[in-house]
Amino acid sequence: MVEWCRQVSAEPWLWTLFPWTPTRNLTDASDTLAAALARADLSLDDDQIAELDRYCRALWSWNEKLNLTRHTTYDKFVARDVVDSEQLERLIDSGSRVLDVGSGSGVPGVILSILRPDLDVTLCESVAKKAAALAAIVEEAGGRTPVVHARAEELLKGERFDALVVRAVAPLYKLLTWFESHWDSIGQLLVIKGPAWADERAAARERRLLRGLELRKAAEYETPGTGAQNVILRIAPGE
Repeated sequence: MVEWCRQVSAEPWLWTLFPWTPTRNLTDASDTLAAALARADLSLDDDQIAELDRYCRALWSWNEKLNLTRHTTYDKFVARDVVDSEQLERLIDSGSRVLDVGSGSGVPGVILSILRPDLDVTLCESVAKKAAALAAIVEEAGGRTPVVHARAEELLKGERFDALVVRAVAPLYKLLTWFESHWDSIGQLLVIKGPAWADERAAARERRLLRGLELRKAAEYETPGTGAQNVILRIAPGE
């Protein structure tokens, strides 16, 4: 299935899944990604900025065919996608094998692979059309991050990852239910949540899904320009 996803753009019949529509630049033509990063006080090298720019432009192009993101300006891309990914990468050890669960548009996995080329990142998406589009986006952006069309639970039956990263996929209790019998294959689960994270933790505790696990708030930060509070929860098997 990975190879199938990688070959989307090479197989003409697959393009029938995605009727072509004209692409357009959804950000101010005078703006740049470098300027948006500077406004958010983020400093990246020129090669990383160029890679991120290719990725978000490929994403915006595919967004015309398949609704993948609402972050179609540089400021939104930086504030809501790059910032989340930059906060995550601080929590992942060098050389780690990382699985992006429910990758969707490729956030945070694609951005992690650009910010941290030392990481071995795999993008996992269970919806076939999204997985195919994501594989095409990665190829168009010149990336090499593999895309797997599968549920993460199925992948974890035969493979182990040092870190699973999750953003905007499901409530915490659902995630813990999915992974309940797979902790031998998971080093740590890093989940981005908003202000209601404590309520989600309570719901998971009520279902006794945190037994044998350690949950802590590993990071807390604001979304630039909005003041919205985010946290990254780290969940791992207890010692």
